[in-house]
Amino acid sequence: MKTSQKPSMNPSNKRSGNMGPPAIKFHNVCKTYSKSNEYAVNHVNLSIEEGEFITILGSSGSGKTTLLKMVNRLYEPSQGNIKLFGEDIVSIDPVMLRRRIGYVIQQVGLFPHMTIAKNIATVPRLLKWDKEKIEERVSELLHLVGLYPRTYEHRYPSQLSGGQQQRIGLARALATNPAIMLLDEPFGALDAITRLHLQDELLKIHGGSNKTFLFVTHDINEAFKLGTRVIIMNQGKVCQFDTPKEIVNHPADEFVASLIQSSREQERFWEALE
Repeated sequence: MKTSQKPSMNPSNKRSGNMGPPAIKFHNVCKTYSKSNEYAVNHVNLSIEEGEFITILGSSGSGKTTLLKMVNRLYEPSQGNIKLFGEDIVSIDPVMLRRRIGYVIQQVGLFPHMTIAKNIATVPRLLKWDKEKIEERVSELLHLVGLYPRTYEHRYPSQLSGGQQQRIGLARALATNPAIMLLDEPFGALDAITRLHLQDELLKIHGGSNKTFLFVTHDINEAFKLGTRVIIMNQGKVCQFDTPKEIVNHPADEFVASLIQSSREQERFWEALE
């Protein structure tokens, strides 16, 4: 994606040959809650390079959303640390950190009393961008997510379909051109056709940028379609972190093997109907 704004976390430019620190690094990260002795996230060590599209796959309660939310400090680790481009996130004010990271959730979270243009411009307005720059960025982002600005910028969220609202949520997260995007099951509530279309749009957006995407899903097909690498979690632990091809050919344990087997059984079901 070509924009006039620079990514907001000072990432290294690997495309120009300058090898810098990882975009996201988890070091011995754990999360426990006060009323439980069990780990929600159990000693996670991961290194994610700039420009990767990482999907996090797991069933409900596996720790995938907790892991994601610790990156923008919606949850604080009980142990360990997380660094973004070499900077420990505990040294960054949480509010400022969140303004520097794109965040998209399943419920979208658009402000119902604001027009689409104002929703997209939420963070740029907080950062006191000038009016002309905001208007230019809103128009650019609406085009990017496949919505014609003159048709949609003055509408309200209630006047949009679920898929259109999700596109606006994505545009809002991209508004300040963040180097890191966190996406928490953003397409989970959408119908299958809309979901497939938005997956393709998201791949195009990622492919035209050097952004690092971290995308949570419970759908193995979505995880393997989108991810350059896939984190598979179970009971707070990372079972495997590798490319989709390597995971399919060399599952690390019985849990990973069972996920792949369940997907293949679904394929055989559809083949039986042909």
